[in-house]
Amino acid sequence: MTVIQKKADNPIAHLSAEDVEIIGKELDAIRDRVIADRGERDARYIRKVIKTQRTLELSSRAVLLFSLFPPAWIVGTAGLAVAKILDNMEIGHNVLHGQWDWMRDPKIHSTTWDWDHVSPPEQWKHSHNELHHRYTNVLGKDNDLGYGIMRVDEDQPWHPAYLGQPFYNFVNACFFEYGIAAYDLELGENLKNGRHKDPAFRARAKAVGRKIRRQVLKDYVLHPLLSGPSFLSTLAATFTANLIRNLWSHSVIMCGHFPNGVETFEKTSIEGETRGEWYLRQMLGSANISGSRLLHIMTGNLSYQIEHHLFPDLPSNRYQEIAPQVRALFDRHGLKYTTGPLPKQVASAWWKVIRLSLPNRRADRRQPVAPAPLVSSGTA
Repeated sequence: MTVIQKKADNPIAHLSAEDVEIIGKELDAIRDRVIADRGERDARYIRKVIKTQRTLELSSRAVLLFSLFPPAWIVGTAGLAVAKILDNMEIGHNVLHGQWDWMRDPKIHSTTWDWDHVSPPEQWKHSHNELHHRYTNVLGKDNDLGYGIMRVDEDQPWHPAYLGQPFYNFVNACFFEYGIAAYDLELGENLKNGRHKDPAFRARAKAVGRKIRRQVLKDYVLHPLLSGPSFLSTLAATFTANLIRNLWSHSVIMCGHFPNGVETFEKTSIEGETRGEWYLRQMLGSANISGSRLLHIMTGNLSYQIEHHLFPDLPSNRYQEIAPQVRALFDRHGLKYTTGPLPKQVASAWWKVIRLSLPNRRADRRQPVAPAPLVSSGTA
């Protein structure tokens, strides 16, 4: 995952600055066509998904009232896990991106939506929409790279503490919603720099605390109490559903930015970045997951991570529609469209986490070179 500027076989060396701006114009045209075509079928789609999710959650919680019986436990747990995944991935993530704000529906709007998650929406929108999507895969700027706990590039100095990063990553996966809340707070950085007493940080920490209390009260107190004699089995079912949701979300997000073929970038390379260069960075810094329509819905259409990073505010149901156009653009300009089935992408991402937990192999110990811009000003 060495930054693209230091690669001897730079995958964009054949592109000139003019080529990159042409790519930008072609992508703008794709976006404009979708914007002009948004309408009732898109609104029907998101309303149907929300209705399905709420029906599934209510019915699953009703089944879990009888969770002392093993068949009810299995059915209720599975249904609740799927409902939580839909809530976080296809609904919450995309509504909070503003993908449905054009509907002018106050109930389905990025400024009013809340989700089944311990991270307050406003904090998540700042760390995700404003920072991660702006600085995608830029080392030292995009904190999603390694979540501040992992080594993600051969050029990062190795330390024995990184030997534990496969374990850190697994724990983060199991409790991913809490990891995201801590990440949104920049908890480690604020504690390390002594900013934990800052009034702004304390206010944000209190907001996270309130959100955690609401989630815990709903999942681990009220609903189990309603189950009466099934209290403990319902408690276990809810914990299991949350665990499944966390593991799934973590896997999908890992597949979007960590598999083989995904590029990282020098901090200096984005200085004076044009729109075309920003598009190119999204193209090279993301990876897709191939699969069925059901898989795409369950990933929140983040299986089309490339399309999502190019157009984060377009309705998620349109990514599958425009993916062939985006892939054709990659082919025309000699760029690799990184995609693969879920097991392959998960294995690739985890192998990178394991490999970079160890010191560089001799072949990886390259001499440092001067940072270069994303593309040259002339034809390569």
